[in-house]
Amino acid sequence: MKTATIADAKSHLSSLLADVEAGEEIVITRRGRPVARLVPEPRAAAAFDWEALHVWVESGPQAPGATVAELREQNLL
Repeated sequence: MKTATIADAKSHLSSLLADVEAGEEIVITRRGRPVARLVPEPRAAAAFDWEALHVWVESGPQAPGATVAELREQNLL
């Protein structure tokens, strides 16, 4: 873990952020005492694949009887 004073952080913010993007944590200190921590942002989750879900649902076993859509068309729901 890297440390930097507030003055260093002000002067070298771009390079400190580059280190953070590379996965390093940086503690910002004032008079030798920790006051803040720069940490990498958690990676975003991958986008949900709706098409894969649709394919999975369609490939599953079909329930006997009418579907919800068919029941609605017949005014049974």
